[in-house]
Amino acid sequence: MFVTDSVKYIGVDDKDIDLFESQYVVPDGVSYNSYVIMDDKIVIMDTVDARATDEWVKNLKDVLGDKLPDYLVISHLEPDHAANIQKAAEMYPDMKLVGNAKTFQMLPQFFDMDIEGRCVTVKEGDELSIGSHTLQFFMAPMVHWPEVMVTYEKSEKILFSADGFGKFGAIDSEDDEDWACEARRYYINIVGKYGAQVQALLKKASGLDIAIICPLHGPVLTENLGYYIEKYDIWSSYRPEDSGVLVAYASIHGNTGKAAKECADMFKAKGIEHIEFMDLSRDDMAEAIEAAFRYDRMVLASATYDGGLFPVMEDFLAHLKSKNYQKRKVALIENGSWGPVAAKKMREMLETMKEIEFCEKTVSIKSVMKEEDKKAIAELVDAMM
Repeated sequence: MFVTDSVKYIGVDDKDIDLFESQYVVPDGVSYNSYVIMDDKIVIMDTVDARATDEWVKNLKDVLGDKLPDYLVISHLEPDHAANIQKAAEMYPDMKLVGNAKTFQMLPQFFDMDIEGRCVTVKEGDELSIGSHTLQFFMAPMVHWPEVMVTYEKSEKILFSADGFGKFGAIDSEDDEDWACEARRYYINIVGKYGAQVQALLKKASGLDIAIICPLHGPVLTENLGYYIEKYDIWSSYRPEDSGVLVAYASIHGNTGKAAKECADMFKAKGIEHIEFMDLSRDDMAEAIEAAFRYDRMVLASATYDGGLFPVMEDFLAHLKSKNYQKRKVALIENGSWGPVAAKKMREMLETMKEIEFCEKTVSIKSVMKEEDKKAIAELVDAMM
């Protein structure tokens, strides 16, 4: 696949993977993106996961023919991008490795290889001329590892954005699906904690004239780049993307779930367009996290369990905290047959997060929802409108 006449795509789709990073469901697979820039000097931009080694090597050789690469740029050392650094270095013994000081500090943690005399160490703003193309390097620490950097190719205005602007899904699975759906789930669950660092990178990118974005996962972006950049600005500043409500519940025998459903139906009757209703025991946790960040309001309903929270609710709240959840309004519904404390426990966890506004109405149910509980839920819904 051609990105431009000079920039070739040599990445690989992985459609057999069940869990990305051993935790994220990827029903449409994932792509591991790698590129080659052909010029007086030839540059490989990153490698791929070990799951895709053979196909990547074939793609690389098909592009290079009998030519030899001069440089391998290492944007990010995470194994889904860097697993084949040693293999490439052994295939092309004269090829130099381009990275920053942190890259080469961490590289020996992954590979037992001799890099003496092969490292080109770059820092913020450094340039590498390879002919008609010039690569400029910008550090992106903690987006989302400390060694991450992005590369801007000046002549064709291409940003090689590392994990930035990536998404779940194999490239050949792309159809008319909204890019933001799987890009949002990818960003919030993987990079979401590091909003301040992403904001710093966006500030650097704002000074560049970018025509093409080449991420390490997902499609190459060539049109409407302002749309993608705006999404990243919203996500990384923790602003709600849409006006709407996530109703998420943790129910043991179904009674808490019925109360949550009553709540969601009441929001729908009030004309709320965006309502996500999620069973934390069964629905994808990553999608629940995505929805929590997408909307400006959230209702949590949990059973009391062993004097605390039902475990999936506790896990959900721990995920929210780890991803820096903030700036949202939250309402609580609890259930307990003899000693309901779920609301108290949920609030305690939420109070450790930034700028959480609590709804003045909390609903406490004893075992099975009664008419008076429905009235209390209606009052909660009114208070969240």
